[in-house]
Amino acid sequence: MSDKPKVLVTRQLPERVMAYLAEHAEVTCHEEDRGLSREELLAGIRGKDAVLCLLTDRIDAEVMDAEPGLQVIANYAVGYNNIDIEAATARGIVVTNTPDVLTAATADIAWALLMAVSRRLVEGDALVRSGGWKGWAPLQLIGGDVTGATLGLIGLGRIGQAMMRRAQGFEMEIVYWNRTRLSKAEEAELGVRYASLDEVLQAADYLSLHVAYTPQTHHLIGERELRLMKPTAYLINTARGAHIDEAALVRALREGWIAGAGLDVYEREPALEDGLAALDNVVLAPHLGSATLQTRERMGMMAARGILAAHQGERPKHVVNTTLYER
Repeated sequence: MSDKPKVLVTRQLPERVMAYLAEHAEVTCHEEDRGLSREELLAGIRGKDAVLCLLTDRIDAEVMDAEPGLQVIANYAVGYNNIDIEAATARGIVVTNTPDVLTAATADIAWALLMAVSRRLVEGDALVRSGGWKGWAPLQLIGGDVTGATLGLIGLGRIGQAMMRRAQGFEMEIVYWNRTRLSKAEEAELGVRYASLDEVLQAADYLSLHVAYTPQTHHLIGERELRLMKPTAYLINTARGAHIDEAALVRALREGWIAGAGLDVYEREPALEDGLAALDNVVLAPHLGSATLQTRERMGMMAARGILAAHQGERPKHVVNTTLYER
């Protein structure tokens, strides 16, 4: 009998990852590059030791109970609100995630969105491609300064600090709000200033969100918060779509409460709020935060190695429900 774990992979991953899994596990994965339906997920989990799933896969008690022998749920993401952690822990199922490896790539896309929306690059690209560009003009597609501006960071974890370092290269003043304030010594070392959430909203020329998604951060940015921002400010979100009340954001962009936004995530992804796609002052990316080959490979290898470690009775490097190992 093979001692290789039987693994359901819910969607095709980079070739290197799939080859590694095929060598060390018995893998089931659709040939088509698409997500599984609920029915396919429930059927596919049966007889498996582990599932390597995406943030878009809802792994709840029903899925876990479809295979009582399930040992590991490896989430191909940093976040894991798609998994019922309490239900997994109660059943002794190890849950892993993929922190650290996508920090730089996500900060890169946040910075790209900041630059693109502030300098109106997408609008400019469309103008040139359409044949409507008639040459340089002094008032054409005027945007906002980045160098020397104030960056407001909501959340100063790994990705927030990576964004901070990019901003420092542009001589930006950095003001932040975090659930837990850093020590004054840490703030001085990093070159950042702490303020209340409202104060950050009011001070920022660019506001970038880098907090975890929890019930407390759902619609963290709504009508009230958007109205506190400067009319010349830009909002960047590469964290979770539901941090922002998208309906309020559409009104803010349409009515000029803020100058623009750059989004990589959406409240009801992949659906957009009515009216959002029609606006010129928002740059819309299709959840590209971790979309480099190297990052996606590292994520997959981390998830795969976590599955193998747990199957062999070892503790994976990145365990979400650590209480399983404290009993």
